[in-house]
Parts: sequence; C-alpha cells; structure tokens
Amino acid sequence: MKIVYMGTPDFAVPALQALAAAHEVAAVFTQPDKPVGRKQILTPPDVKVCAQTLGIPVCQPASMKTADALAQLQAYAPDVIVVAAYGQILPKAVLDVPRYGCINIHGSLLPKYRGAAPIQQAVLNGDPVTGVTTMLMDEGLDTGDILLTKETPIGENETSAELFDRLSQLGGKLILETLSALEQGTVTPQKQDEALATHTAKIDKSRCPVDFTQTARQIHNQIRGLYSWPVATAQISGKRVKIHQARLSAGSGAAGTVLSLKPLVIACGEGAVELLTLQPEGKKKMTAEAFVAGHPLHVGDSVL
Repeated sequence: MKIVYMGTPDFAVPALQALAAAHEVAAVFTQPDKPVGRKQILTPPDVKVCAQTLGIPVCQPASMKTADALAQLQAYAPDVIVVAAYGQILPKAVLDVPRYGCINIHGSLLPKYRGAAPIQQAVLNGDPVTGVTTMLMDEGLDTGDILLTKETPIGENETSAELFDRLSQLGGKLILETLSALEQGTVTPQKQDEALATHTAKIDKSRCPVDFTQTARQIHNQIRGLYSWPVATAQISGKRVKIHQARLSAGSGAAGTVLSLKPLVIACGEGAVELLTLQPEGKKKMTAEAFVAGHPLHVGDSVL
C-alpha cells in the first residue's frame, strides 16, 4: 500500500517508523521548521528528522489549502493518507485524493476528547482508562467514522508525558492493524455517537497555578496532567515553584498548610499531597528535600 504520512511532533514518530517498516511511504508532509527556545534556533519537527533518517522525501507546505500543496500531494498518488498530530485541518480536496481515504490516529477513545489535548485531558480528569482510535477523516474536527480502537489503563501516578509515549507506540501498532483490515475488507466504519462527544481545548499556562483548596486527588491529577508541559506551579516560601512530581499522601489540615518537611507534605481541601520534585524560578529541578534545605519553610506555614 502506497502511503503519504502527515504528522509533526514526537507523538507521530512511532507510527511513521511502523509504517515505513511495513509499507511504501512515498512522502511525509509536516509543518515548517520553527524557531525554538530563547535563542530562537530554527528547528525541524520530530517527524521531519525521522523521515530524513528513513530516507523518505519531506514536504513542508505552510498550508494544505493551496493549489501548490494539493498538486504536490497528488503527484505522489497515495492509496491512503495517514495523519497523526499534523497540526492542520485538511480541506475536502485533500481528503478526496487517496482511494482508501485519510486515516487519523487520535490519542483517545473517540468520541471522547476530540480536539487538541486528549491525552493531557484524560490525566487531568483522572480517567482510569484511555486509548487510541483510528478514524476515517471528514471535514469536521475528529468527527469521522471510527475504524479501530485499542484501550489501555492509566496508572494512578502516570504523567501525561509517560502516557503520551505509551499511546504513540500503541498508535503505531493500531495503524498497521487498520491498514491490514482495510485491505482485506474486514473492518466496517462506525459512526460516532454525537451524544457522547466531548471536546478538549489546547492546554496553556493559565492552568498551571495549583489551588490547594481543591482535593488532593484533583491536585495530584493536575500535577501529573501538566507534566512535562506546561508544569503545575505554586508559591512556596515566597518563590514561584514548578511542581514536576507529587503523590497522594496521608494527612489533613487547613488547605495549603505545610504538614511536614521530610517528606514535604501539603494539606489540601481534602487530603494531602507529598511534593517530590520542585523547580524554583530560574533554578534547576531538585528534590523536595533539597528545596527545603535551601529555603525558609516550617511546619504550619501556608502556601496559599
């Protein structure tokens, strides 16, 4: 099967690797290189780096809505287009190019969590189970017919970054199963139940500050859901501190009160959390023990 692959970040790399090992990937379409970091160094997307390593031609149109981009795609005459976190809405003219259609790999069990941040949202909401879905793309946002799904449990302390890595690998396996089923005619596309549809918006830094009046479970989910970006924050010992890692802890008290220093446990609106890895502004990550040793913090202090 002749494939054109469309993807951009690291989530899309395992699927590209799996496809390249089993099929002919004629070309990869990915987003243009972008300036990254304080020095704004022009950096290629992860998928471009992978494609170049595999010797696959790379196309980086700024938009797939132009006649030039469409002509470039049509020249490859793909049987199918596989899409994973590409970062562009594909117009109908593009969707109509391949005979098997455009298949998207999505990091949730659709129709739950359509949109930009399904993996983080599952962790933020404390979901016990998530998965990946392959779907036939249409002109809506993650609204196309479902082909196959694969479930996986979410660990109690699993972060979004860890789940992201696992689902990317799962997506690579599922797309191979999906293409095989399409070729053999053994899969029947299923309409999504609109009554069960939920949507996720792009995660931004407005969600970082921790409100210790919330329950320990909610705060724990926030900390692991925002790791490794944009990372939960709190004001501790007069410093803005990123909280990279925490876990649920025994204990109770007024919300925001320091219950102990070794380990560093903070009371929440209900229950308590133990902070494990912190990063004061302008500093490197450190253990909570190292943070306590270098900052004036006492049992009974409030971080509210």
